[in-house]
Amino acid sequence: MAFTHEETGMQNAHMDALTSKHANLDARISEENLRPFPDATTLARLKKEKLRLKDEIVGH
Repeated sequence: MAFTHEETGMQNAHMDALTSKHANLDARISEENLRPFPDATTLARLKKEKLRLKDEIVGH
C-alpha cells in the first residue's frame, strides 16, 4: 500500500511526537528518582506510560 506524501508526513510527525513524549517521560522519571524520597506511585505511572508509548512506537 503506497502512502501519499501528505500521509507519510503525518506519520513522521506522529512518530516525532511519540518519540518526544517518550523522551520527556524518561526525563521526568530521572527527575523523580533524584528526589530524596521518590514517589513510587508517580514512578509507576510514568514508567507505565513510557512503556505504552514505546509499544506504540515499535508497532509503527
